[in-house]
Parts: sequence; structure tokens; C-alpha cells
Amino acid sequence: MSLQAPLWRSIAAFRFASLGYAAILLLIRRDNYGHWGYAWAVLGGMIAWTFASTILYSVPARRTRPVLAVDLFITMTAVLSTAVLQYPQSTSAGVMPITATWLAGPALAWAVVGGARVGAVAAILIGSCVVLLRHQRLTALYQSTALDGPVILLMAAVLVGYISTLTARAERALQHATELEAASRERERLARSIHDSVLQVLAMVQRRGAEAGGAAAEIGRLAGEQEAALRALVTGDGQVLSPIGELDLSVILAREAAADVSVVTPAEPVLLAKRTAEETAAAVRAAIDNVRRHCGDAGKAWVLVDDEGAEVSVTVRDDGPGMPSDRLAEAAAEGRLGVAQAICGRIRDLGGLADISSTPGVGTEVKLRVPRSGQSA
Repeated sequence: MSLQAPLWRSIAAFRFASLGYAAILLLIRRDNYGHWGYAWAVLGGMIAWTFASTILYSVPARRTRPVLAVDLFITMTAVLSTAVLQYPQSTSAGVMPITATWLAGPALAWAVVGGARVGAVAAILIGSCVVLLRHQRLTALYQSTALDGPVILLMAAVLVGYISTLTARAERALQHATELEAASRERERLARSIHDSVLQVLAMVQRRGAEAGGAAAEIGRLAGEQEAALRALVTGDGQVLSPIGELDLSVILAREAAADVSVVTPAEPVLLAKRTAEETAAAVRAAIDNVRRHCGDAGKAWVLVDDEGAEVSVTVRDDGPGMPSDRLAEAAAEGRLGVAQAICGRIRDLGGLADISSTPGVGTEVKLRVPRSGQSA
């Protein structure tokens, strides 16, 4: 259901109520009209167009520029017809035009469709017609009440346009949240089904293969990798943006889980700006690649994600042979900048810190800290 529908119903109700008000003014202010019969004919045209525009605006696809332009043209014509229908002295004295408050309809409709600026343009055009009826010099306008009605109309159009913009944003956010909820429910259903069948079989193959050893151990290891990848797949796609354009770092890093990589994340989503999340994940992948390259097939890595509020930290720890404290400096001097650029450089560009500590025979720990205010592309 469109959240803007109540706005259109309110505009329709306002226009019909304004027709009643205009009819009352015609009855009680007959002495102001030199062509009272023709004034009723104009009112009849206003009634016909009100019914027609209400039907047109009831369907979103019909709220087109030509319809809005015709609505504005008919209203301006009705306003200007007051100069012919009323006595000149009545018009100059500021007697309300034949349209009364009905003239605000197009400005409100334009505001709902196009926002505050578009609504302001329509209000200025209609207000200019009202001012022209007074036949006053520009310098005398500021000393009379000629601008009161147009200014009120302008403010109303801007306000309605702003409300319409907020409503449109809320509608998009609600639609996005509904889609995410539906996808989450379907993912949970698939996860239950897969857990009861495929994942249990893969876990059993991994366990039996490790117990059997030899070639079966390799099959078990591959089954473990597929189990971890499948678990990450059914828990999230990692690429769905939140309504404010952020990514869940936990979901992205969950895809890196494998038989030799354990990923531990908070229960709640760890939302970061799109670029921050992607660059942090790339740095973590580079750290995992180093573990696999330098620790061999027997090496294992653990990835721990911690949401600390103002910043997010990711720790990558392995059980490899470690390295001397000056090894990274030597590698940089030799022109091998994998760690310096792929890990430290990425985090530094985000305004964060990367700390790498290693002890020979114990392993290596890479700790990354990125601020929540990291720049997004």
C-alpha cells in the first residue's frame, strides 16, 4: 500500500470542501458580481474538473506531467476569470476570487508528485494570478493584503512537498525492510532443511575422513570446506545494502569460513559504510591468504569480529611458525609490499589502524581497527 495515498485523499477532500465554500460565497456575495449567472457556470466547470482530476489522481500511473499541467491551467484560468465576473472595484478591494480556496489544489498536487520545489513553482504561478486581479502597482503590494493568500499558499505547498518526500523515503525503506524480512524467512527455512540433510552428511564425511586418514582425510577436508561455505551461503548473501547504504561485515566475512578458517562474529549485524566494509573484508582475505601461503595445509586461522561501537576490530590469528619481528621491514625493503599495501595500506586509507604481531614458533596475529565514520565511495 502506498504511503502517499492518504495525501491524495486529503487533496480530493480539500477540493470538494472548497467547492462548497465557493458556492456559499457566491450566494452571500452576489452584489460583488456583475455576471452572477456566468460565475455559476464557472463553478460548474470547477465541479466537473474536480471529479475528473480526482479520478485521474486516484491511479498513480495517471499522475503525469500533462495531467498536472492541465490541472494548473484550468485553475489559473478560473482564477483570472474573476476579473470578468466581478465588478472592478470588488476585485481591487480584495474580494475572494470565484475559486475561493479551490485554487490551492494544483499546487498541493504538484508538491506531492515533485516535492517542495515543484510545489513552490505551482504556488507562485497561481499566486501571481491572484495578485494580478488586484491591479496594484508593485510598490503598493507590500502595503496591502494582496500577498497574504499567495504567501500562505506557497508555505502550504512547500510543507506538503516536504511531507511527500519524507513519505516516499519511508515507503522505500518499508519496502526494503519487507523484502529483507521475506528473504530472511526463506533463508531460515532453507537453512533448517539443509541442516537436517546436506550439512549433517558433510560433517559426517569430514569426521570419518579425519579418523580414517590418508586419502580419506583429504576428502574429509574438502567436505569440511564445502560445509563451511554452504553454512555461510544459507546465513546471508553479504551484498544486501541496508536502507542507509551499509553492509554487514559479519555476513561478508562469514563467507571466508572453511575447514582451516574459523570465523566468529557478534550475534547482531556489524554495519559499516559500503566502502569501509569491502576494504576491511579485502584486508582480512589478504591476511588469510598469507596464513595459507606461509603455514601450509596444516595451518589454521581464526577470525574474530568485535563491534566496539565507535569502531570495529577484526583479529586474524594463526597457529603457524610465526616470524621474526623485523621480517616485515625486510620484505618491504625487498619490494614485497603485500602486507604493507594489501592489509596496512587499506586500513590506513580508511582512517584505521593495523597492528601485526608475531612470535617465532607461536604464530601471527593481525589486528585491524576501522572507525565507523570511515569514508564510503
